[in-house]
Amino acid sequence: MRIIIGADHAGFALKQEVLRDLLAQGLDAVDAGAHSDEPSDYPDVAESVGLEVADGRAQRGVLICGSGVGASIAANKLPGVRAAICHDTYSARQGVEHDDMNVLVLGARIIGAAVAHELVQSFLAARFSNQPRHVRRLEKVKALEARRTGSPSPPHIA
Repeated sequence: MRIIIGADHAGFALKQEVLRDLLAQGLDAVDAGAHSDEPSDYPDVAESVGLEVADGRAQRGVLICGSGVGASIAANKLPGVRAAICHDTYSARQGVEHDDMNVLVLGARIIGAAVAHELVQSFLAARFSNQPRHVRRLEKVKALEARRTGSPSPPHIA
């Protein structure tokens, strides 16, 4: 599984820790920036991470900004991206199992490195359930997106 991870300046330090952890586990993790704590804009990195996931070049994404709110809003503007802020392991796991969430968003000013590690592990270990009710709901989400954008969402990537 290829994982793309990005942050704005507020999430830079936490991104570095999460990235180090992923690489130490031998995972294929790619850094989408920011590359310093100099001021940067979360929509730019949300677009970089989101496009990698939406276009299938990465199976999962992790975005980090100060609160997680801005990055989540920006990432969800991209067709095929299902991003959510999670600050508990249940949501990080359940978001994938029930909603096929493909981008985990964290708030660096909300959680620390230990919690971020647990959240990323829960997110990456989870798989979409493919239960009929979850498939039906996901198809409705994709239909909403298609009606608004005029283009279908990319297919589910297991």
